[in-house]
Amino acid sequence: MGFASTLLPGVLYSLAAQAQDTTTPAAPGGGTTQKTSPPKITPEMVRQAAEVAGVNLRPEQIAMMLDGLNQQRASYGAIRELHLPNNVPPAYVFDPLPPGYVLQKHRMPPRYSAPPALARVPADLEALAFETLPRLAEYVRTQKVSSLALTEMYIARLRKYDPKLHFLVTLTEERAIAQAKAADAEIAAGKYRGPLHGIPWGAKDLLAVKGYPTTWGAGGFEHQMIDEDATVVKRLDSAGAVLVAKLTLGALANGDKWFGGRTRNPWNPRQGSSGSSAGPASATAAGCVAFSIGSETLGSISSPSTRCGTTGLRPTFGFVPRTGAMALSWTMDKLGPICRSVEDCALVMCNIYGPDGQDLSVRNAAFNWNADFDWRSLRVGYFKSAFGPPPPVDEKAPANPTPAEQKQWQQVLARRRASHARKIYDRKYDRAALDKLKAMGVHLIPVELPKLPFEAMANLLSAEAAAAFDELTMTGRDNLLTEQGAEDWPNIFRTARLYPAVEYIQANRARTLAIHQMAQIFKEVDVIVTPTDNTQLIATNLTGHPAVIQPNGLRGKDAPKPPAVDTGDEDNIGGPGTPVSITFLGGLYQDAKLCAFARAYQRATDFYKMHPGLIG
Repeated sequence: MGFASTLLPGVLYSLAAQAQDTTTPAAPGGGTTQKTSPPKITPEMVRQAAEVAGVNLRPEQIAMMLDGLNQQRASYGAIRELHLPNNVPPAYVFDPLPPGYVLQKHRMPPRYSAPPALARVPADLEALAFETLPRLAEYVRTQKVSSLALTEMYIARLRKYDPKLHFLVTLTEERAIAQAKAADAEIAAGKYRGPLHGIPWGAKDLLAVKGYPTTWGAGGFEHQMIDEDATVVKRLDSAGAVLVAKLTLGALANGDKWFGGRTRNPWNPRQGSSGSSAGPASATAAGCVAFSIGSETLGSISSPSTRCGTTGLRPTFGFVPRTGAMALSWTMDKLGPICRSVEDCALVMCNIYGPDGQDLSVRNAAFNWNADFDWRSLRVGYFKSAFGPPPPVDEKAPANPTPAEQKQWQQVLARRRASHARKIYDRKYDRAALDKLKAMGVHLIPVELPKLPFEAMANLLSAEAAAAFDELTMTGRDNLLTEQGAEDWPNIFRTARLYPAVEYIQANRARTLAIHQMAQIFKEVDVIVTPTDNTQLIATNLTGHPAVIQPNGLRGKDAPKPPAVDTGDEDNIGGPGTPVSITFLGGLYQDAKLCAFARAYQRATDFYKMHPGLIG
């Protein structure tokens, strides 16, 4: 019974569902329906399911399993009748901390950098659109620029550039104007809340905001109303920040295509902005919000920050509460800021982290931001092999191809070669980062990722996502989603139903090995520098480590030309005049030290001051 109850429930349920007509007309041509009983699981179904799962079963073993499997399958319906909403988590909590890890819990007041010297207020406030948070905060604090004027300027830019970039889902203008007026009144009365007071921002539209739709970017959810504010929204409200917009995400946090179209890259609007934090990165890069909040499960802050040239902070898993945010993967989802500079990210992080009593994954750890922290005291590693030449192109042709197969192979090979050429070109920017760090006096320590099957472990994300949207799949409402390809959610959700529970657990056990082995690396170093788009992205999202992704220059005129069509499969397609990125990784809950080091590199290079000329 123990064997039968854990072997292949997802596979068998799917096979049985294919054989079942779940509803039949109650009367000829009638509009009402009635459910029929599901067919029993047969030996042939078990044999097919076992083959899919790679398990060998003898006929007598299959016969012995049938009663238990049918009883087990009958139990699924009782759970389904609960109609579990997306905001109900499983009865377990992922913890990225290895045994013996000591958290720093003592909170200290943030230590901000000295107030910047301000130039005369420009006649046209759009000249401030690309300023960093410390500069905008000083204009507002000193009442040289009102929050209302700043808010109206950003709202005007959102309206102006959305037709070209498609980053806007909902303008929260009424709420924003009220908040801005309140901020100006408080500041005039001497009640200054801090560097986010009166500063306009945008939210990825998977964050609930009371009184406004929360669409999750997905067809079928365009009018969804959630009668609460997400914890992050409440905390930014308390900091005095002004929410001006709900920004796009790829449907259900996948890519940059949403029910309203495709969000575009401000550096090259013929390309998508990447995703899934497509709108936050695009709008921030285009100077249409002062900062934004995105989310990452497996690259959703990293990828659009790379494409759009923004600075993103993916915090340690369990640092920022996700209450009121769409759940995709309970053990991997993270919320974090997308900004113009690392210091901007740190200022936002100061106001959004820490337990809220509802998201049980959040630890009572401190984010003690200190702009004067001595970053030279940190030990800095780099993934040595990741900075070497990219692996050669696999040019092995299929055996005995038909003419059609040969033509298709030539197209595939051409794409592979073009991608390889772009990777070779971009690698020089990665190596230049190492040279710059050495020039800053940093002693770089070579380290390597653990040799573990990280891509295989990542299947657990699909399984959790399929559970989060189980009813969408089982009711057929997944056909309302805009994208229906092999790499899109409807197909991924269906495929995940054939992922056995045992293999999900095994993947999590392998994840435990990854946590322990990554902990050993971070005993040797405090920070790791790495190219953004390599295996580390999967590994560190699985282990919960924080990352800062920041601009690392612009591709030159000699850069390989981008492909004619952006398929969404690669991040490095930008072409001449588009940004590249570099990533810094930190130890668990060491996000403040990580930001201090990344800020030092950013100030030494000034790449964060770049913005797309098309939008200026």
